[in-house]
Amino acid sequence: MKEIQDRKLLHSYIQSHHIESIFNEPLIPHLSLYSFDQGELICSQGEPSQHLYVLVKGKIKIYNQSAEGRRLVISFKTPLEVIGDIEYIQGIDIINTVEAVSPVCMIGVHYRWLKQFSSDYSPLLNFLLDIITRKFLIKSNSFSLNLMHQVEVRLASYILSVSFDESNALFRGQLSTSSLTDVSNLIGTSYRHLNRVIQKLSAAGLIERNREYIVVKDREGLSALASRNIYK
Repeated sequence: MKEIQDRKLLHSYIQSHHIESIFNEPLIPHLSLYSFDQGELICSQGEPSQHLYVLVKGKIKIYNQSAEGRRLVISFKTPLEVIGDIEYIQGIDIINTVEAVSPVCMIGVHYRWLKQFSSDYSPLLNFLLDIITRKFLIKSNSFSLNLMHQVEVRLASYILSVSFDESNALFRGQLSTSSLTDVSNLIGTSYRHLNRVIQKLSAAGLIERNREYIVVKDREGLSALASRNIYK
């Protein structure tokens, strides 16, 4: 994580996402702009939560881990999204791990400034209420869809989510073969079955696998298989 010392850029993000009204005047000097590299963790499940983050550029992956160590992807998010909102309201540790899929920019503010200047500021509270209720709806749907869809569909959706960022046309990600054990956990299947599905998608010309990466060869075909992205 790097703090970007550019107040002009910070305010341009606020204006471009039309969120000027959610921050009251005393809070604005305490807003900071942060950048995260691809693959960098923004926050980790179980750690103390101290900051509210607003995603203004890039794509993030949200997942959680069971006590047995199995991980499950919840969703991928692009702007506008908020991290640390539930934790702020409930006063709890971080619920889910959040990772940057592409280069990411976030507006961040420490909880102490929110409590001091905005604890009763209705525009911000209404904004957080809208975000939080939408999250619970999406989470409920994602778990249902994860159970209902075949592994081919879940894998296609996952590969599309980590390989492309609609807000950044230059971003072309790749799925590392070293992460396939994690991928099998994240989409809820066995490592052996995951490899069979990868072979099937490769034979169909949708993806290509080499020693290091899995690369999308036919984005339209993979999108058709995914039907709609179940992790969004």
